[in-house]
Amino acid sequence: MQNSLASIHPDAKIGKDVVIGPFVTIEEDVIIGDGTRIDSNASILKGSRIGKNCHICSCAVIAGEPQDLKFRGEYTTVEIGDNTTIREFVTVNRGTASRGKTVVGNNCLIMAYSHIAHDCILKNNIIVANATQIAGEVEIDNFATIGGGTLMHQFSKIGTHVMIQGGSHINKDIPPYVMAGRIPTVYASINSVGLQRRGFTKEQIYNIQNIYHTLYNSGLNNTDAIKKIEEEFPDSEEKKVIVDFIKSSDRGIIRTK
Repeated sequence: MQNSLASIHPDAKIGKDVVIGPFVTIEEDVIIGDGTRIDSNASILKGSRIGKNCHICSCAVIAGEPQDLKFRGEYTTVEIGDNTTIREFVTVNRGTASRGKTVVGNNCLIMAYSHIAHDCILKNNIIVANATQIAGEVEIDNFATIGGGTLMHQFSKIGTHVMIQGGSHINKDIPPYVMAGRIPTVYASINSVGLQRRGFTKEQIYNIQNIYHTLYNSGLNNTDAIKKIEEEFPDSEEKKVIVDFIKSSDRGIIRTK
């Protein structure tokens, strides 16, 4: 259903059963999947790719130009997966020549007044609470939960199943399965409650705890701690995810309190 007060470019591709409210702007080169709802005064700008059964709330702006002085008008996009909700006044900027796209995955909730800058990659089942500000080229893995008012430095990486305290300042990478907070942001514990809710066994959680005890409480530097973890811990998916993340961290990981 399209409201007569909306401005919809004739070349926009609108799926079945899409609901478009009054004063919505939908530009050319836009694709909107079946069953999506666009509320009043939202702006869906060129380069938007929105999945099925999404909800874009009032005054959100999708695919605005990057706030990056290196941007020269190159063709880039924003890709939003299925079943994702973008709340009021959220802004999601297009990519630049760096990656060519900004991505928000499936089943995500991006709460009001948050900003997702150019070339960010947010995977699936992520919650970003109100007024979080995510700078360019940040990567956030599946099932991460970001507390409200968090500020993320560009190029930061957030691991899978992470929970971040509201008001945190992120300038280092946050490894998988942990809870992090305070200013400056530090490792607090593993996200045991979140892991339990997502079906991790007691044995898996215990193994993750022991890995992080070695990393943060053994007195070893990161290189020696990772070597010890690789040699002494049995192979598991959790071990691989943690070790691979830390080895690939360019900014370095957060420290313990």
